[in-house]
Amino acid sequence: MSRYIEGQDRQQVTLLPECLDDFIADDNPIRVVDAFVGELNLAALGFGGATPAVTGRPSYHPAVLLKIYIYGYLNRVQSSRRLERECQRNVELMWLTGRLSPDFKTIADFRRDNGAGIRNVCRRFVVLCRELKLFSQALVAIDGSKFKAVNTRDRNFTTGKIDKRQQQIEESIQRYLNALETADRTQPAELEAKTTRLQDKIAHLRQQMRVLEEVKGHLKNDPEGQISLTDPDARSMATSGKGSGMVAYNVQVAVDAKHHLIVAHEVTNAGSDRAQLSPMAIAAREAMGKKKLRAIADRGYFSGPQIKACADAGISAVLPKPTTSGAKAAGRFDRADFIYIKEDDEYQCPAGQRAIYRFSGEEKGMVIRRYWSSACTQCSMKSQCTPSKYRRISRWEHDDVLEAVQRRLDRSPKSMTIRRRTVEHVFGTFKSWMGYTHFLTKRLANVGTEMSLHVLAYNLRRVIAILGFEGIIKAMRLVGV
Repeated sequence: MSRYIEGQDRQQVTLLPECLDDFIADDNPIRVVDAFVGELNLAALGFGGATPAVTGRPSYHPAVLLKIYIYGYLNRVQSSRRLERECQRNVELMWLTGRLSPDFKTIADFRRDNGAGIRNVCRRFVVLCRELKLFSQALVAIDGSKFKAVNTRDRNFTTGKIDKRQQQIEESIQRYLNALETADRTQPAELEAKTTRLQDKIAHLRQQMRVLEEVKGHLKNDPEGQISLTDPDARSMATSGKGSGMVAYNVQVAVDAKHHLIVAHEVTNAGSDRAQLSPMAIAAREAMGKKKLRAIADRGYFSGPQIKACADAGISAVLPKPTTSGAKAAGRFDRADFIYIKEDDEYQCPAGQRAIYRFSGEEKGMVIRRYWSSACTQCSMKSQCTPSKYRRISRWEHDDVLEAVQRRLDRSPKSMTIRRRTVEHVFGTFKSWMGYTHFLTKRLANVGTEMSLHVLAYNLRRVIAILGFEGIIKAMRLVGV
């Protein structure tokens, strides 16, 4: 007698379970997906095909295809071809779709053609979370991360890259020509095949030179100074590693600090976070339905106009100011060592002298006020202050907004720890789900749709964990999606 658990004979006829629903447990997450999509008004959300055509071949209802995608992104199956196979063999998908098996082209076209509707579904789920009172704290963490695009670094060009590559090609051509000249002089029989190979290589390199010259011509008319051939919207971006980078998209998210739900997200092809603070903070405030909001970000978001825009919208930004001056590193007094006297509109220097207002100028659209003291030339501490004749201090006309940010940061020193544990785990989860390739689609609009599906799947998992299976089903029925 075997000491192992034995399976059934494959030829054995079985009658149980009698229906497909018996295979799906009562607390299976796909029942939440089915209930959520079933409550949506897909036509109002912008889905095409929600109203059937009078003539022609019947199409799949958009609810079926939306369920397939939500299930796929919940289970790390994002490829349309893999989803086609899963529909034919996966019992959960058979239950979810009613045994329908759309082909991969139909599945892929649905994601491409219904980007606006999919993004609206993602927003609608955030509204549901708001109605369930899950955003009790008016605190979000904002951050961005680079996600790989469908474009290798070899297919991304800048003027500098092209010049360097052309120089390498010219050196290679010269090396091959020298080898040919040597072969012509010696003329051994065995070098005939090698000569043919060298000529082919030279022809191939010259073809590359012609392609590079053509790309260089296009770059002259490109304001951004770079071109991606596979995905035209993707951009080469620097990453945290020194001297490293990737062709990618910059994904911005605002995450609720209490339940770690993503309340707002955006996909951009801007490599810097500098201009993203106020758009993300305002989007988060509107999504959460709050009049006032506190937004925590890292120093990469520090921008005077962005912080001012947040303050005007009733959002209190908390983020550290980056150190851009080299005075401290050189052993001299930093700007922080000069105390601003608001009543007199003057600065007090470490030597006790007053730097008074001199004139105003405009830099990058900002009005900058200049201050310095006439006592600098006779000051005994001048060597510790500046190598110039006078120590000039610049002050933005709205610098009081930046000073308020620093005071908030001083009062809550754990803010950066809260930011890190709130938002960085989200990006780690996404990249784990996506795998090495990250995005599968091309162009900014399609990538934004793909990211919305990831965000929807992430939030759905979080809410199930927070409320439980029965809790979320009951909530959706009471609140209505």
